[in-house]
Amino acid sequence: MTILELLDYAGVAVFAATGALSASRKQLDIIGFLFLAAATGVGGGTFRDLVLGAAPVFWVTNPTYLLVCCGVGLIVYFTAHLFESRYRLLLWLDAIGLSAYSVMGAAKGLAATGSPTVAITTGVMTASVGGILRDLLAGEPSVLLRPEIYVTAALCGAAVFTALTFAGASLAMASVIGALAAFAVRGGALRFAWCIPVYRHQPGRHPDDVM
Repeated sequence: MTILELLDYAGVAVFAATGALSASRKQLDIIGFLFLAAATGVGGGTFRDLVLGAAPVFWVTNPTYLLVCCGVGLIVYFTAHLFESRYRLLLWLDAIGLSAYSVMGAAKGLAATGSPTVAITTGVMTASVGGILRDLLAGEPSVLLRPEIYVTAALCGAAVFTALTFAGASLAMASVIGALAAFAVRGGALRFAWCIPVYRHQPGRHPDDVM
């Protein structure tokens, strides 16, 4: 198994775990666990493949990814009650999945187009869409609306991987360093509440005030 295949399976498995943890927080049944695990696990990669025009998408070509999601969903169904703070665990697992998927998405974008811009974009999309879809389906506060850095971490991971690849680094080195860069940024944001300065000027007027 190559480093990219390992990151791909890791990203799917960890994101699936976060989807199942969201199901546990909502006290869903076993089908709800499996659905959220699968939707979160393959959501980002599916969106990436659709954007790149890859048909069929990766989990249709290799259904093992769905089996991984279902297996993780079952494990979480029987073990989620053991964790005192499931939302905190969800955020840290999400950080691991984001790190792996930012590199995997960038690698697939680069292989498909050869463009560093597309590579970084697909890396960010692959790493972010699964978490966004999970929160939307589970009715959780979106990770995008949390104050800490999120998408920027995926951007860092994808950019570092792409830059190292063009600099001539080996695939393994670029992948590991890219994933570590993404996790360092996201992990630091969770641990130390790193954030980017927000817009603080007067907000736009309400539509009713314009009429």
